[in-house]
Amino acid sequence: MTRILDFNGRDADRTVTVASISALKGTGRQYVQVTAGAEEEAAAAEAAGIDMVVCLAASVPEVRRGSSRLFVTAAIDFGGEVTLDDLLATAFRSLSAGADAVITARRLDAVRLLAAEGVPVMGHLGFVPKRSNQLGGVRTVGRTSAEASALWRQFQELEDAGAFAVECELIPAAVLAQITPRTGMATISLGSGRDADVMFLFQNDIVGESPRVPRHARAYGDVASLQQRIRDERVRALQAFKADVLGGGFPAEGEVGRIEAAELAAFVETFADTEPTAAD
Repeated sequence: MTRILDFNGRDADRTVTVASISALKGTGRQYVQVTAGAEEEAAAAEAAGIDMVVCLAASVPEVRRGSSRLFVTAAIDFGGEVTLDDLLATAFRSLSAGADAVITARRLDAVRLLAAEGVPVMGHLGFVPKRSNQLGGVRTVGRTSAEASALWRQFQELEDAGAFAVECELIPAAVLAQITPRTGMATISLGSGRDADVMFLFQNDIVGESPRVPRHARAYGDVASLQQRIRDERVRALQAFKADVLGGGFPAEGEVGRIEAAELAAFVETFADTEPTAAD
């Protein structure tokens, strides 16, 4: 655990830092990153000893409520930002809310702007979901020599723009194995093999919450079945409650308040001249 001052100048402890992520190069050590979009997911990640989480920029406050110690990266491309000023504003809001870094798949000018403002910024190369239409679908990127060479140029340009790390999604493992020792950026592998500085999977895939686990992921739990059991149990309980109400079984005598007979009789006397408005 490392003591830092966060973006707002407050004392904080962090599992890892930008400096320690960058220092992974050539050490043979790796960090582990997962997604976290809710307080309980962040808390679970911290309890499990995960090093880093990534979340949407809007989710940073909730994620920080779940963990004050994890290294949090805010994805800043998903809030409707259009201009570079919009992107910069979202980045600063994310840092103010407790993020340690931001990630963007926007053009190099965006990375340069963020880096120039002192924002720790990660890039995103390989398969970028928002560009799947241009890529011809969900596929591995870098399967030919020409495509791998173009990808390597993108790594160089991204590093020159000021990114300290890069998410590498669906890149051939052998290609990333060649790139990782040749770039100064920390490489974060999502479906791109083991030869990276940080290994990354989506939490909902890991815990078995996804309806379909991608080829590059692995389910280590079965949260989906537990959630279905909770849904089924909720419906069963509600149905039982309704049946008890209609059948006269709820409430029982022990589930209502009491009044002494004499007190009740005195109360009823106050209705002596008042007729009920409805049939008993």
